[in-house]
Parts: sequence; C-alpha cells; structure tokens
Amino acid sequence: MTLAANLENIRQRIKAACDRADREPNSLTLLAVTKSQPPETVKAASELGLLLFGENKVQEAKAKIPLCPGRLRWHFIGHLQSNKCRDAVQLFQMIQSVDSLLLAQEINKRAGEAAKTMPVLLEVNLAGEASKFGYKPQALLAELKQINALPRIEVHGLMTVPPWSPDAENSRPHFRRLRELKAECERVLGAPLPHLSMGMSGDFEVAIEEGATMIRIGTALFGPRVAAKARAAAD
Repeated sequence: MTLAANLENIRQRIKAACDRADREPNSLTLLAVTKSQPPETVKAASELGLLLFGENKVQEAKAKIPLCPGRLRWHFIGHLQSNKCRDAVQLFQMIQSVDSLLLAQEINKRAGEAAKTMPVLLEVNLAGEASKFGYKPQALLAELKQINALPRIEVHGLMTVPPWSPDAENSRPHFRRLRELKAECERVLGAPLPHLSMGMSGDFEVAIEEGATMIRIGTALFGPRVAAKARAAAD
C-alpha cells in the first residue's frame, strides 16, 4: 500500500475507535514515528497533512531534521542520555521520555541556557520490564513535585510503552493504569495534565478507547523499517 493509503486506513481506524469511545477524532494527535525513515519520506508525509513527527535517537534527528520542511514539529520519544540533552532541547518541541529527576534537571539546565521552556512527558514503565526505561509509578509520584518545580520544565502528561504482545487487548490494563496514574498526578499537582501518549501501530485503537491523546505510529504508516526489511531479506 502507498503512504497515502496507509494514512487513510489509520485515520479510518482512529475514527472507528473514537466512535466506540464516544470521542471526537480531533481530540487525538497522530505522531508519525520516523526512525530510520529518510527526509524524503518525512516530506511526503507532511504533504499528506502530517505535521508532528517523532524521533528515537538524537544523532539521527540532528542529521535529519534540518533536511525536512521547517514547519514541522518534532518530539523526542526515545531514551535520552544526559549528554544529549543540549541537542535535544535545541531540536525538539517536546521530550516525551523523561524518566528521572536527574534527567529533568539536566533538561532544565540546558533549556535555561537556550532561553526556552521545555514541555515534557514523564515516561512510566508500568510493567516493570527490565529491558525498558521509565518511572515506576510510586517513584514518579515521589519526584513529581520536584520536577514540576523546575523553572524551565513544563510537565504536560505521561507516556508509556507497554509490553509487546500480538494481542492488542493485552495492552489495555497498562493504558488504563496510565490514565489512572495521570489522575493521581493531577491531584498531587492540583492542575490538569493534558496528554497521555500511548498506543503504537499494534495497539493504538485500544489506547484511544482508554483515553490516549497522542498515538505514536511508525510501521502502520511507513511499513517495516529499512533495517528490519534488510534482516528479513538476509534470513
């Protein structure tokens, strides 16, 4: 299928999921994940109306973003190392993967140097997977006020990556828990948090049903990544 056909299919599935959840499709933001995709593909996606894109690696983004249309917005969605914070603050409009107070403090420092305020999402590892980054819920609640007090940080919500499963329904408890955790965070802060970034190509419809405001779609939009295709061909 073509990129345009893939996007139309995703939009139809988004509408169907929103109908089931009694939500308006415009309450949801589609973030196109462009890991391993060239600037030409990003440009083609932008010509279809997509404006928000996500990258997992700072170095790849540093090379790619200057070659893409300047009107696009970029979010960082991968694990961020402290020594990459300066570049991340300069390249991205949001960092979705803040997973410690120390990282938040470093982002705050670099944002101050750049004379900007950095919107962030706090990443939560709800299943406690050793292979994934992210806060444990209680640790997040313990550090939340300190992060929120950083002058150059704006906490906009939470993000999660549930354990992979061929059955999207297995993600539902994790999405539901993230929604509940967001409500707990709002009580701690005494203020609303607008975003729940959850749901990817294999489970975004369930995420929408559970309250996602942002879904991160790569494979369903662009097809298998180039590296994955190469491995499959070698096998």
